[in-house]
Amino acid sequence: MIDKTQVQHVAELSKLAFSDAELEQFTEQLADIMKMTDELNKVDTTGVPVTTHVNNLQNIVREDVAQAGTDREILMKNAPDSADGLLKVPAIMDKEED
Repeated sequence: MIDKTQVQHVAELSKLAFSDAELEQFTEQLADIMKMTDELNKVDTTGVPVTTHVNNLQNIVREDVAQAGTDREILMKNAPDSADGLLKVPAIMDKEED
């Protein structure tokens, strides 16, 4: 069974902040989902073939063939910041978190 502590932990890992009411709501919803999953696990699937797709479509797109791309120098001219041939972007992680 999932509890508020676990939901809060996952929220923190995901950089999400919930009010107490939202935390309670999500805990209840996730607990319900886990109960449904437990019910599905009880179903006897002996002899049922594994399903990886809901339909039997095969790859219907074109053949994957390598093609020459745009010259890197042309692309880098449009980049606002770069170093050593790579694009520089703002950091999204706090340095204190490792």
